[in-house]
Amino acid sequence: QVQLVESGGGLVQAGGSLRLSCAASGRTISTHAMGWFRQAPGKEREFVAAISQSAAISYYADSVKGRFTISRNNAKNTMYLQMNSLKPEDTAVYYCSADRGIIGRTSNHYEYWGQGTQVTVSS
Repeated sequence: QVQLVESGGGLVQAGGSLRLSCAASGRTISTHAMGWFRQAPGKEREFVAAISQSAAISYYADSVKGRFTISRNNAKNTMYLQMNSLKPEDTAVYYCSADRGIIGRTSNHYEYWGQGTQVTVSS
């Protein structure tokens, strides 16, 4: 019932910044917790960050704390991930997700998924 489309990925040098966007359609996301996950080739999908419906609560993976910031604008039906001080280890396809319920840190918690956007960080 919710369609999600990521954008903002690209190629950036180590130490640079990118801002990813996740635009939702079909339903408003105001009743949904949302999250970002990433998957590198040959690796399992891993949690990056999540945000509650009202943005009162946010979670971050230890690997991105202090560098990434998750936010949302429910009026625009959009979620964002600001990524600073990027490292080659951040290279992956980044996926946005949504679920009608409480915020979570695992992929099986989320019902709706976008198709992903590629982030490549060169050294």
